[in-house]
Amino acid sequence: MIIYEYPFNERIRTLLRLEDLHERYAFFLQQGHALQHHVALTTIFEMLEVASRSDLKSDLLQELERQKQILAGYQSHPNIQRNVLDEVLREIDKVSSALVNTHGKTGQSIRENEWLMSVRGRTIIPGGACEFDLPSYYAWQHRSSDERRKDIAEWFSPMQSLINAVGLLLRLLRASGMQFKIIAHSGSYQQMLQGKVHQMLRLRIDSRCGAIPEASANKYMLWIRFTKQDGTIKPIPFEEDIPCELTLC
Repeated sequence: MIIYEYPFNERIRTLLRLEDLHERYAFFLQQGHALQHHVALTTIFEMLEVASRSDLKSDLLQELERQKQILAGYQSHPNIQRNVLDEVLREIDKVSSALVNTHGKTGQSIRENEWLMSVRGRTIIPGGACEFDLPSYYAWQHRSSDERRKDIAEWFSPMQSLINAVGLLLRLLRASGMQFKIIAHSGSYQQMLQGKVHQMLRLRIDSRCGAIPEASANKYMLWIRFTKQDGTIKPIPFEEDIPCELTLC
């Protein structure tokens, strides 16, 4: 099964991009080759670019507080698991406090590191990080894998609180949706949303059917169109019925 996720607004789009980049960073950081650590470092630069919005930190804090207020309202509910709820509320407080205590702009320590900024400037250019362009970076790549890994983790560490907030909010968002089965007749599915505001949809599809969803939505209507692709040809409309599972979060 493949799960496709589609954001309904720019804020969720930013969070999903940061989550995707952090997964890539974490994977390549644990590898041992210098080329893999190069990918981990350049991924930090990409995260820095995505997180450069001046209001991102305040947006995250506001959303964490909103989620806290919503969840706190369930404390008196007779069917709620109080220990689970209390643990989530403690996690929100912990993540919020860490984010508040992060001073300055996100990744400011990286921006103030002249050597890292010189590496970042060269990696934007195709092939710009060759040894004759950046001999100091080439020398750094010849350090032991443990030394490189320690350096990269240290450079990333000021962004950890922001990434933790992103991960928690996306986890809460995904858990808020109700999953139900649908059938996209002749490769198309429409649903009226009746003005209800959603932030993201999740679509679970059997990978064997070969259908690729493309979604568009506003507060009134959701439309999902399916295409298929064989080799290098341009995707073409999928004309068969497709059973799948839809979650609106």
